[in-house]
Amino acid sequence: MKQTLRIFRYLLATLAVLALLLTLVSVLPTPVWWVQVTGFPRLQALAVLVIAGVGLLLLGWPRHRLLWVALVLACGAGSVVQASFLWPYLPVSSQTVAAATPAQARDSTSRVRVLVINVLMTNRQDARLLQMVRNAHPDVLLAMETNDWWARALSPLQPDYPYRLELPRPDAYGMVLYSRLSLLNPHTQNLEQPGVPSIITGMRLADGRTFTFFGIHPTPPIPDNYPDGVGLRNQVLHKVARLLRQTPGPALVAGDFNDVSWSSSIHQLIVEGPVHDISVGRGIYPTFDAHVPVLMRWPLDHFFVTPQFRVVSLTRPPAVGSDHFPLLTELVLSRN
Repeated sequence: MKQTLRIFRYLLATLAVLALLLTLVSVLPTPVWWVQVTGFPRLQALAVLVIAGVGLLLLGWPRHRLLWVALVLACGAGSVVQASFLWPYLPVSSQTVAAATPAQARDSTSRVRVLVINVLMTNRQDARLLQMVRNAHPDVLLAMETNDWWARALSPLQPDYPYRLELPRPDAYGMVLYSRLSLLNPHTQNLEQPGVPSIITGMRLADGRTFTFFGIHPTPPIPDNYPDGVGLRNQVLHKVARLLRQTPGPALVAGDFNDVSWSSSIHQLIVEGPVHDISVGRGIYPTFDAHVPVLMRWPLDHFFVTPQFRVVSLTRPPAVGSDHFPLLTELVLSRN
């Protein structure tokens, strides 16, 4: 029994040290890609720190009392650091994008339902995805990682979506936009680098008012076999923020950002945009990886809006065979 407790203490101490190192590195102010990646697993690091800290506190460590005290206190401090990044997204926090009033939610002429989904090029469960879209009944569908196969697979939806912009690509950066709302001056722009397009278009609501839609899918912050975006994360969101400042009226930014909600790049978009993350105060919506247990997932798909919007709902529909979950929101453009 004593030997088992000793092994368990050393195991908890090892996990605590690793999680503390991860926490320390994650707050370093540097654009180095592997440092930025350490900010992704904050929820996982928090869970390890809490488990290790509580476990050591309960077990004690008479033979290494100073080490025991130091580790318990360090786990507490590390937990506070990690929790400070996650806290704004919990439902107990205040919302930066207000909820729609009942009267606003009933105004169908001012509402828009938007669904984003990274389909995963190798995913062949198209029937499952098509049924999910029909059940969700979005006004706007933004599908990413769409190659020629997926462009054809989505075509049965076309009768319901008269306005479309299709950009199939053989790599991970194809995009397809289907819309029930009329598109105004739809165009693409390489905000990051050649081969990584973004969609920019005006959209007209049923009441005649318009807003600008940005559909983006930046490259991940790690070396990639596709167009490598290492070192370009701040650049693409800085360009989006600049375009937002130059665009009059309300705007919506949506897509697979390949970045977590609490990253410095996302914070830059919020400050410079200015736009707000609709998930703040509503919950952490981990959309990647749909193939792993829930505690191992990260929120990579997002909606950001200008202050004119209100939120009717934000939901994560069921998995459709991709490594990403879909993300669905219903928004209303305020008349105030």
